Amino acid sequence: MKGTESSARYFDEVAGEWDTLRKGYFRDEVREKALDLARVRPGERAADIGAGTGFLTEALLGRGLEVVAVDRSSAMLAELERKFGRRPGFRGLGGDTEALPIETGTIDCCFANMVLHHVENPPKLVGEFFRVLKPGGRAVLTDFEQHGFDFFLTEYYDRWPGFHPAEVAAMFRAAGFPSVEEGSLGEVCQAESSEGARAIVPIFFVRAAR
Repeated sequence: MKGTESSARYFDEVAGEWDTLRKGYFRDEVREKALDLARVRPGERAADIGAGTGFLTEALLGRGLEVVAVDRSSAMLAELERKFGRRPGFRGLGGDTEALPIETGTIDCCFANMVLHHVENPPKLVGEFFRVLKPGGRAVLTDFEQHGFDFFLTEYYDRWPGFHPAEVAAMFRAAGFPSVEEGSLGEVCQAESSEGARAIVPIFFVRAAR
């Protein structure tokens, strides 16, 4: 679809400079808080969905987890391979976030950071979380709250203008997760338009256990 294709082109174009761009959008504390929410443990197998250049993957490998990183952008996958291809426990896979190339029931903890607002069908992504997780597995999704900044949609090719946390938590319950919690991550996403308009949007989390 047009929005999805535009988003894919955008990420292909910025892959080489994404690490620098990302630092202007949100802090490293976002990933540390996400990993703490999931109570990750060394030796577990994690999935980083919409991994980009490996913001979460880097932290997961650093904490001793195996990581399956999934992204639909070939340029982002090339950056992942360049950075982590020789690291033990890393595997990068190309694939659609709404139809993950991961076997059912093989993941201990699943993450998606700033991904949901780019996907065409958010409940499908959440359903894929449920499918790939082992019984007792945990999922943590982080994204920004619903906002009114139109340039996110036109300049950054977002599909959705953020979400209400309770709305996303309801997707997790509908997917079958028996334990779901949502709240503020205590972090913000910042961005500036080409015309100089500045946005600061709160980041929320949803944590769920299968």
